[in-house]
Amino acid sequence: QGKVAEEFAKYDALIVGTPTWNTGADSERSGTGWDEIYYSEMQDLNIVGKKVAVFGLGDSVSYAENYADASGELHDVFEKLGCKMMGYVSQEGYEHEASKAIRGDLFCGLLLDAVNQEDLTEGRVKAWVAQLISEGILEGQAVSFDSSLPPPPRVDVSTPVSSPQGTSDPSEVVAELEKENARLRKMLEENSRLLDESIAAHGSKNDMYVPHYNPKTGKTMWTSPDGRSCYFTVDTPKANSFSP
Repeated sequence: QGKVAEEFAKYDALIVGTPTWNTGADSERSGTGWDEIYYSEMQDLNIVGKKVAVFGLGDSVSYAENYADASGELHDVFEKLGCKMMGYVSQEGYEHEASKAIRGDLFCGLLLDAVNQEDLTEGRVKAWVAQLISEGILEGQAVSFDSSLPPPPRVDVSTPVSSPQGTSDPSEVVAELEKENARLRKMLEENSRLLDESIAAHGSKNDMYVPHYNPKTGKTMWTSPDGRSCYFTVDTPKANSFSP
């Protein structure tokens, strides 16, 4: 089963996250290494009952109709493998219009918008970690899980939650999430650098990319035709540009 099985076997529970690049696609929406293993190596894993929580990164204004879509695919792949999915959160307080990460009336995990709601990120993460602890993500070995059963009651991450006594300090989990977030940011910055080099070699950015203007931040996100690369400008788009 390869390195993925070896890595997953080290843990009783997993907290997994992804950005969204291939916006609106039916599958392989993250634009990351997840896309390479979803329907190949991961399909051979035996991880029934493993506790899994999902988080995602996205821009809920520029991509209001496809906010953090890839998080939904990440969730579904693990759920179909028989994992116990945890950490569903309320949509309250977000600025999106639609998302493939919605299950019922909840997000399938914690979604973060560092573009428009960065000031809410820390509070949302801390509340989510406390929620996961209350749901038992740190307790004992994973057990078999019937995915046909309804999910347990979820906590609204807009409301601060205190960690239950006797559980591990959530600051350690927060630190791990911050480390993963920093890794994803670094990866995106590197992709942006490579993109700039490619554009310099092959022509004008605006000839190839589609603008998505965010009136709240005053920035324009330009995306490639395949949705897998982008860059930002601070100028107001021209009349023929559009905002989703």
